[in-house]
Amino acid sequence: MGETMQNRTRAIRARGIRTAVAALAAVAGVAAAAVPAAAATAPASDTPRFLEPAELPPHPSSPWYAGPVTAGQPDPLPICVGDALPSITSHREYWTEYDTNAQQLTVEGRSTQWAKDFAALLRKDLAGCAKKLMQQDPDITATQKYYGRLNVEEGADVYGIHTASAWGSSDIGLFSVGRDGATVTIVRWGQMGTFQHAQVADFKATTVTAVNKLY
Repeated sequence: MGETMQNRTRAIRARGIRTAVAALAAVAGVAAAAVPAAAATAPASDTPRFLEPAELPPHPSSPWYAGPVTAGQPDPLPICVGDALPSITSHREYWTEYDTNAQQLTVEGRSTQWAKDFAALLRKDLAGCAKKLMQQDPDITATQKYYGRLNVEEGADVYGIHTASAWGSSDIGLFSVGRDGATVTIVRWGQMGTFQHAQVADFKATTVTAVNKLY
């Protein structure tokens, strides 16, 4: 089920926009620092807390693993939301023994209004993501769905993006944008597949947990 981490990493580096599209299903390249759910350590209580591996949508054949919470923007940037991420972003990578992977990105804003505007920008970027991907690369066909708003803290919105390429790849990604006061968090889940393979209900539950546990 899927390519090896080494082959997928090479594919990411070799393709311009394909770098972004492959990020929907690329396994995080930090497996050597894997932290199983039982061994993960939570950040200090005065900083936003991140998801633990066991809080992600369950995988039928693998546990989830996680890297450390890391300051700064991730590399590569995730599709749809990456261009908007400021330098004050913190992120955490998650992966399984297969191609399924996830990511949480959190930004502590300077004010509630700043965070509100930032969340609105992210929602706008996600709403136009499929169209933008196809404009950037004619070999990509992208479609998307809006899965609604969740009633958690100041709210969270959930989106799905499917990409198919001329060279045969098919990837499905779920994204959510949630806010608690002046802090915005983004959760991304991805794997090879189509909308039929999207664990929407589980992802919504993960999003609620992510927003609720920020503080």
